[in-house]
Amino acid sequence: MSKKLVFMSNFINHHQKPFCDALYKRLGDDFVFVQTEPMEQERIDMGWSDEYVGLSYVKCLYDDEEGGRELIMDAEVLIAGWTARTDLIKARLNEKKLTVRIYERIYREGQYKFISPFGLMSKYSEHIKYRKYPAYLLCAGAYVPSDFSLIHAYPGKMYKFGYFPELRKYHLDKLFELKDSSGMIEIVFAGRFLKLKHPEYICWLARDLKKENEKRKSRNEPLLPDFRVHMIGSGDLEHPMRKMITEYDLLDKVQFYGFLSPDKVRTIMERCHIMVFPSDELEGWGAVVNEAMNSACAVVACSAAGSVPYLIRQWDNGVAFIKEDYESMRDAVIYLMTHGKEREQIARRAYRTIVDQWNPDNAADMLLYMIEGWQQGLDHAPIDGPLSKAPVIAPRNMFAYIENNGTRKGS
Repeated sequence: MSKKLVFMSNFINHHQKPFCDALYKRLGDDFVFVQTEPMEQERIDMGWSDEYVGLSYVKCLYDDEEGGRELIMDAEVLIAGWTARTDLIKARLNEKKLTVRIYERIYREGQYKFISPFGLMSKYSEHIKYRKYPAYLLCAGAYVPSDFSLIHAYPGKMYKFGYFPELRKYHLDKLFELKDSSGMIEIVFAGRFLKLKHPEYICWLARDLKKENEKRKSRNEPLLPDFRVHMIGSGDLEHPMRKMITEYDLLDKVQFYGFLSPDKVRTIMERCHIMVFPSDELEGWGAVVNEAMNSACAVVACSAAGSVPYLIRQWDNGVAFIKEDYESMRDAVIYLMTHGKEREQIARRAYRTIVDQWNPDNAADMLLYMIEGWQQGLDHAPIDGPLSKAPVIAPRNMFAYIENNGTRKGS
């Protein structure tokens, strides 16, 4: 029953499936995904599919505890993702079997929390005690290494990783023809309407774009292009957002969709020019950034979200702004609206970033290549992209890191 590679996580979803498909394509029946719990109804209501449990490589631990445990313990390599079943991970590590863990931030609400004695005891039993064991960390977010460095876990064994949604390949010229709205700029926001995702920024943006054109008109200055905003998602803040749009008299400029299936979200992104992603540090990754870049959108994103420092090169393949700096976000959108050539160049480079590097196939290839090295006591980390060495950078310094990995507009 021993398998070469077992991926254990809470449940398989549309953000994990393409990566798992890539591993299955390469390993066949030597790859198994062990799902530890059924998908939450909340996720299903958001348009996520729970039908992936029917895939041939998916086994449900809750249907066969003994069989799932055997798969996890006997595998040559375990990829341990997001799951409450740390007992199985610890059991495997205690036998010094090669284990690769995927983690988002552990101190996203504040790194000061690492000094908690109770928290340190918990982190010791789960991470610190295995620092010299064959245990490696895949960092699903640029701030993960900084969090784990505070507790001195996984020294020299932390690597860039993330989520890898479906890769779509386009004839780019035809895709940009699809985006041609005869001078209308299409802007998209996709996500739950929660405080951490700051959907209010999008409402403020629509308000300010309208005001800017009113000012320009009164001065007989050239107007901004006309625009339309697509608000995909729902949540606790939907009613306040709708109320705000009504008060700002923007019903003709902003369209609300509610939750849509991943395919429908991508269809809208394919027609949009700009994607705005204002999520703060409570956003572990933010897979919609991958999807928007793959759809050749020019992304304007908050640098505090986990995916942004790994994916965005400043004013090269996207634009990052500092948390709570709404004005910089707004100004970046206005610049992109009024500089069509630069906007398209950024969008094209965003597309290439996903197609050439941050995609499920490349992530699977790099992971298997690294595993082969780890089994031999070697480290073959690539220079950049998935499985490259993850730099330890304090959150307060991350915006400077992004700027140093890009080019300034107009340069």
